Amino acid sequence: MVAVVREVSVSSYALEVDGQLRAEFATKDGATAGGAELKKRFPKLKIRVYDVQTNECEEI
Repeated sequence: MVAVVREVSVSSYALEVDGQLRAEFATKDGATAGGAELKKRFPKLKIRVYDVQTNECEEI
């Protein structure tokens, strides 16, 4: 099995779902809104907003 490495731009935010990067957003507000919508639909998922510049994650 081969792991897929996903590239994200340096000044963006990514949505991490169950440990895998799934979507890229230009703003933190957009990423948070997208993550909140997913969390409403699928409450058991572990969703975090990943800040590419600072390498920090924020759980939703």
